[in-house]
Amino acid sequence: MAKKSVTILGSTGSVGRSSLDLMRSSNEFDLFAITANQNEELLIKQCREFNPRIAVIGDENLADSCYGSLRRSDCDTELKVGRDALDEVASDSAVDIVIAAIVGSAGLNSTINAAKSGKRILLANKEALIMSGQLFMKTALESGSTIIPIDSEHSGIFQCLNNEKSEVNAIHFKNVEKLVLTASGGPFLNLDPSEFKHITPEMACAHPTWKMGKKISVDSASMMNKGLELIEAHHLFNVDMPKLDAIIHPQSIVHALVYFLDGSVLAQLANPDMRIPIAYGLTYPRRMESGVEHLDLVELTDLQFLEVDEDRFPCLKLARLAAKEGGSSPILLNAANEIAVEAFLKGKISFVKIPQIIEEVMMKIPCESPASIAIIHDLDLRARQLSNQLINKGS
Repeated sequence: MAKKSVTILGSTGSVGRSSLDLMRSSNEFDLFAITANQNEELLIKQCREFNPRIAVIGDENLADSCYGSLRRSDCDTELKVGRDALDEVASDSAVDIVIAAIVGSAGLNSTINAAKSGKRILLANKEALIMSGQLFMKTALESGSTIIPIDSEHSGIFQCLNNEKSEVNAIHFKNVEKLVLTASGGPFLNLDPSEFKHITPEMACAHPTWKMGKKISVDSASMMNKGLELIEAHHLFNVDMPKLDAIIHPQSIVHALVYFLDGSVLAQLANPDMRIPIAYGLTYPRRMESGVEHLDLVELTDLQFLEVDEDRFPCLKLARLAAKEGGSSPILLNAANEIAVEAFLKGKISFVKIPQIIEEVMMKIPCESPASIAIIHDLDLRARQLSNQLINKGS
């Protein structure tokens, strides 16, 4: 069996590192390219271990340093620099699989280029769907690109729905009543809301069950992550928002549930480890060993499920509003959230200001149809500029 050629966009992040961990134990894959924005040290370390054909450093200021480090290493990796290089390694004809794991809007262009090129895309970059949902899915359909979600929740839904395929490989959505994503509730599930104004970045990044980067950890703490995932699920599975829901499940064992018309409910359960959905995406429809321990159901003495209090987590309410409004609203939501979270992590604003900034941006910029990538980028830029103005005005 010929090896599959893989590009990992964002190899130094948590999803990228988990992907490389799977490749250590499998001889099915050839690593074509890895990319990082600024984590030069880890990128060079990964080059020395895996010897990919190409490495990309996004920050052009680090080019000389990276060139020097690679010359001193014993690997044959070619270095490329800048955002255009991301597009190149995502769409290169030699690549079969693209793992889209760049956090935030920075991953939009390269992920869309992978879709245009008909790649199998293991999608962890939810912003590609938040910002350009219809355009992205249309591009993938026209090119024959296969989109396999590797967020744990969307992978769970994907796995459950694969039981509903007909002979022509189409999912029987007429049988589906509801898709439900689970949320851990983050570190502030039981914190008195009056204490939210005292939340620090360190507190927000201390996730109880998942080890993630700072930005996504804050999104989990605010429940914005779950709101973005609901919008993502709407596009991925072509399901209207009234058929999508989220519930709190602090143990992070049940990742998704699918409710059917006959009263049946299918759930996907696993220990919280990103290697499981990544492994499923790499070899789909087969499965491969992931190195993750199986659940011990006897030891699972208490699995809790709770309704989401959207007054406690207003970011989720704003995401639902953006999904309902459609058009440019999800783009504005995402951009304002990225800027507000960055400001919170830098100590410029409080945790409770994050949803306030987002809501004001969504109110002040008119909603329009994002009919092209150029319009999407323009809306994204306007939302970021306004967010920064509001933050600077408040400080």
